[in-house]
Amino acid sequence: MAIQYQERFAVHPEDFKHYDTEMIREEFLLEDLFENDKINLVYSHYDRYIVGGAVPVDEKLTLDTIDPLKADYFLERREMGVINIGGKGTIEVDGTKFDLDYKDALYIGRGSKDVTYTSQDKNKPANFYINSAPAHKENPTKKVTLADAEVVELGALESSNHRKINKMIVNSIVETCQLQMGMTMLQTGSIWNTMPPHTHTRRMEAYLYFELPEDQVVCHFMGEPDNTRHMWLKNKQAILSPPWSIHSGAGTSNYIFIWGMAGENLDYTDMDVASPHELC
Repeated sequence: MAIQYQERFAVHPEDFKHYDTEMIREEFLLEDLFENDKINLVYSHYDRYIVGGAVPVDEKLTLDTIDPLKADYFLERREMGVINIGGKGTIEVDGTKFDLDYKDALYIGRGSKDVTYTSQDKNKPANFYINSAPAHKENPTKKVTLADAEVVELGALESSNHRKINKMIVNSIVETCQLQMGMTMLQTGSIWNTMPPHTHTRRMEAYLYFELPEDQVVCHFMGEPDNTRHMWLKNKQAILSPPWSIHSGAGTSNYIFIWGMAGENLDYTDMDVASPHELC
């Protein structure tokens, strides 16, 4: 079966306080999104957000609908963002082909019926990272490169959090309903992302960590600001972040992460910041 999925249900913050490491990983960690010739999806009950990966190698992969959607086709009531973190690939949307190089993104609007994924070289297959959210109207499908992104530079080397935020699928670049995606690049010598941390109860979020050496890891911090937990992630693993949770990380090496989010509004700066000393 080329497409497979699992469901993750929402967790109350009071319940979360009693979770051990195994339970936290079971509820929030997305470990095996990228498998050859498969589309792996996680249907989350946080804002009905879907996170997934598609790796076409020997065959074209077709985005079929899944049972939780109760839809005739996957994007009947949804929009989708895709960022390629592998070799060159092609996404075909209703007969129109979009070639995606490494770190290119594609926004696919609601109502798109036929979506397929292929790699241009099976020896260097594309790794399509997928985020999808419910949508209330149709918007045009559009390719977005890093050159098109809105770039914000934050932090400093002195505080180990110098980073460049590339806003790619946001309304200043492409019209969406509620989906937002982008890519944050840690600069040499920095290890902290999203520091100082924040929450935004109006939106949930998902993180994918990549460009992390195979022998290195990222420690992801989550939970309410005054009651945090941590989880170790490997390369190309993702994590769901509830609206009530911070989402910050520190790596044993440089890395990049892709953030995706959906919810009440599209204001990227809408956040409730917690200064570092408030975490104590």
